Amino acid sequence: MSSLKVAIIGVGRMGAGMAVRLRETGTEVVVWNRTPAKAAATGCAVAGTAREAVAAADVVLVSLADDAAVRSAYDGPDGVAAGLREGVVVVESSTIDPETVRGVEPLVTGRGATLLDGPVSGSIALVEKGQLTFMVGGPAEGVDRVRPVLDLLARQVFHVGALGSGAIVKLSINTVVLGLNQALAEALVLAERAGVPRETTYEVFANSAIGSAFVSYKRAAFERPDEVPVAFSLDLVAKDLDLVRQLAARVGARMPQAEANLGVATAAVAAALGDRDMSGVATYLRTLSGEL
Repeated sequence: MSSLKVAIIGVGRMGAGMAVRLRETGTEVVVWNRTPAKAAATGCAVAGTAREAVAAADVVLVSLADDAAVRSAYDGPDGVAAGLREGVVVVESSTIDPETVRGVEPLVTGRGATLLDGPVSGSIALVEKGQLTFMVGGPAEGVDRVRPVLDLLARQVFHVGALGSGAIVKLSINTVVLGLNQALAEALVLAERAGVPRETTYEVFANSAIGSAFVSYKRAAFERPDEVPVAFSLDLVAKDLDLVRQLAARVGARMPQAEANLGVATAAVAAALGDRDMSGVATYLRTLSGEL
């Protein structure tokens, strides 16, 4: 349990998972979400506005879907910034452009508070166990102040540099994860088309040189795509890969694989698969090849 009071802005899959985990440790948590029913489902105290949620908080965790939602949540008379007290630390954990994090910083520091960007790596199952990985950018003293809260959620907390560095490292991680997802989907469909059952191939994958935490975690989603709840949707895959593309263009990094993966994800979304799990790339490839 942390004695620090925590506000969570945004209770999608990860935000809700963090809220429940902190509540179960005995931490005092207030949540806000644009859809009140989702906020209520966490079992935490529910605020009517983001400003109300952060008013008494020592630590604010923000977990939203995209850059537009983040900018909107911080600004305005009922936004996050309007309710901040001096000395509060805000941890922006959304997967967004590092320039967006830097753009909202003046709204936070103008209230005498500190902004960190602290996106996470890990699944809902890992947040439930308190085993996420945080990659945090921003002032070291701010990281130290929020560590009692982050340690309840995470197995590892890395301070990776100045503000924006956390977002950069998260996009780099997602580049690899989404590359693995694409390669796994292609290989699985290849074996299927050549006559080897999906489950047989995946059993070999999981116990071969390519066996990994990701391959194990996504097994059910790839083997039974119509039965397993969505963990990370294809529209968010496309969003993240587009952020990678934008960052690469700004810094002059050549990323041909990421560009190809973005093309596939964008096409899958255009084919009305955007609300499917990321493993739905295989579904899209089966459609292109002719369903088996």
